Amino acid sequence: MGDIILPRRLFLWCMALIYMVAFVSLYVQIPGLYGNDGLLPARWQLRYTGKPLLDQLLSSPTLLWLGPHLGLDTQTAMELLCLTGAALSLAAMLVEALRDSLVFFCLWALYLSMYQVGQVFLYFQWDNLLLETGFLCILVAPLTSVRGSRAVREHDRVTFWLFRWLLFRLMFASGVVKLTSRCPTWWGLTALTYHYETQCIPTPLAWFAHQLPVWWHKLSVVGTFVIEIPVPLLFFSPLRRLRLGAFYLQVLLQVLIILSGNYNVFNLLTLTLCLSLLDDRHVNFWLRKADKFEDENNDSKLLPWLCYLVELVVWALLIIGTMICFDLQVDSAKNAISSRTAFTYHQFNQFLKTVTFPIIWIGVLSLTWELVTSMFRCACVSGFLKRFLGMIQWTVFAAAAVSMFAVSLVPFSFVEYDSHARLWPGVRQAFGLVDRYQLANSYGLFRRMTGVGGRPEVVIEGSKDGNTWTEIEFMYKPGNLSASPPVVTPHQPRLDWQMWFAALGPQTQSPWFTSLMYRLLQGKREVIELIQTDVSKYPFHEEPPAYLRAHRYRYWFTEPKADGSYPERWWRRVYDEEFYPRVHLGNTFLDGMLSQFGLKDKSAPRRVFNNTVAQAVRWMRTQVRGVPAHTLIWTLIACCATFCLLPGLRSKNKHAEQTAVTHKMAEKVNDHTEGVGEDLSDPEEKQEQQAKEEEDDEKNTEDEEEDDEENEQEVINENEEEEEILDKSF
Repeated sequence: MGDIILPRRLFLWCMALIYMVAFVSLYVQIPGLYGNDGLLPARWQLRYTGKPLLDQLLSSPTLLWLGPHLGLDTQTAMELLCLTGAALSLAAMLVEALRDSLVFFCLWALYLSMYQVGQVFLYFQWDNLLLETGFLCILVAPLTSVRGSRAVREHDRVTFWLFRWLLFRLMFASGVVKLTSRCPTWWGLTALTYHYETQCIPTPLAWFAHQLPVWWHKLSVVGTFVIEIPVPLLFFSPLRRLRLGAFYLQVLLQVLIILSGNYNVFNLLTLTLCLSLLDDRHVNFWLRKADKFEDENNDSKLLPWLCYLVELVVWALLIIGTMICFDLQVDSAKNAISSRTAFTYHQFNQFLKTVTFPIIWIGVLSLTWELVTSMFRCACVSGFLKRFLGMIQWTVFAAAAVSMFAVSLVPFSFVEYDSHARLWPGVRQAFGLVDRYQLANSYGLFRRMTGVGGRPEVVIEGSKDGNTWTEIEFMYKPGNLSASPPVVTPHQPRLDWQMWFAALGPQTQSPWFTSLMYRLLQGKREVIELIQTDVSKYPFHEEPPAYLRAHRYRYWFTEPKADGSYPERWWRRVYDEEFYPRVHLGNTFLDGMLSQFGLKDKSAPRRVFNNTVAQAVRWMRTQVRGVPAHTLIWTLIACCATFCLLPGLRSKNKHAEQTAVTHKMAEKVNDHTEGVGEDLSDPEEKQEQQAKEEEDDEKNTEDEEEDDEENEQEVINENEEEEEILDKSF
């Protein structure tokens, strides 16, 4: 694999962007989710028992324990941590020197602090993935205060390899769990005929994708299985073009998911992990830069042809295997491609038992290769002191990489029980020690397809008199049949997501829903803003409802009319059942559920702090109140992108102007020389000039090698200038 300087820098910039989005998205929802009058107040998770601060941090690693020491209540401390994380990540986006391992450690610690008290609203797989990726960034990011942000370290490819292993675990497990769950829709290849309308928050394009023919949906499921199960094995291929092919297939899948569904930062984070498959040469290809690493002097033509042959064999085997495993056949009568699963659950389970441990050994060999090559680079550094310090760094980071790889084997082996049982007990013990820090996690998205009989959706209704009921419409989740599906990526409305999960079972499986009904009856503005950022659109913004109830409906996408025109509504629905009975403040059922789930706050109200920090945090809240979260996030992204691109464009224009001036000066000199040559009228002077030109030609012929070296140096200098432009852009 070639140098990874540019992919690493681009990766760290993307991680700063993702951190910024995650902190801002969470910040706007803190009062309604975790505030003192929120659904699940975070202060309930922090029981101050008088233990020393260090013991509290060890029992629950969150910086919120420092709140009382700073004169802040839990809600204000959470907002302060989010604002700090957003500001720090924003600065890291704009200034490359701040994309430092210490900065990424702070970002990871801040998000982990929120995760520890986030409860059900922060227990998503992408939160775990962000924490795991964020911790690896600490190992990959340079220590700017010591060597500078652009310093090349020989062990960088070892730590950067960990992202490739994480990407493999994520994709491979996501494909495997779809089949090990025995979900009939995945095995029948019909999952996507339900997915687009039953996912949490679909986009408008999901409606159009849902209208595609069934054979296309089934073929899309086949493509999903191929991209998620066999293709990730190519991540560890020694052949560069195979890795690039795997990269573009992963990008294709993630882009299609982004277009059809709102999955916050998850797909952006996965795309960022895909950068670990690239090298400087391919990034230079994107930037249309000359490749100074091209092997122009390579006389051997046999090796490239052998590589091409191996690549063709690999892709041919992948295509043939897909056709056999899914019985792909062209149905010319229907102008379609038929497909079915041509293997059994037992056969797939045997396949998993056969390949799980060999995959682990493939990872071991790939990591070993990176360790050996980086050690060799350290040994080849000139200068004893530099070589000695490089070997010390290599030892430390190699040990960290091996440890992270070993710990990650525990969640990875969850895909196959027998392989998990065969792991060395010491590895499982190490995993247990670091599990609370979310350093390694198990993944498996879309394990089972829900909503096969229609998308279940909970609709809350309010009334002032108990007779006339008004539906309470959420900003993002489906409710109003005529409302278009929103586009909210990369923001995650966490209440809307939990409403989707709540609809899949009885209300007793979602204790927070009782708290939601209670807070709405109280008319708490913080909770109302989770439903409608513009409180005036909430039907009971002037006076809280006296009664509330909830019903479950079944939703489906509408279909085009017979003449091919689009329907007036996006959704259709039928009534299913009562989800939550009619309640009011003081209702026996409501009080009983609050007591059963421990949602009654019996502690004395905490004193409101009014120091300078608390006042500044509250002032910041007033500035963003009423602004939709996705609008705020996209505004910040646009501003950052503008500030990042303008210096690069300015430097590029300046470089172009300097080049143009140089060319003009050269043309003037040439014109002047030609004019002087024309004025030579003396025959003897002409003969002398001719003899001089011949001598110059001979000299030029003798100095061809020196000229070639100078040209190569000019190309290198131009590339370095373009790299400086890239530095200013990112």
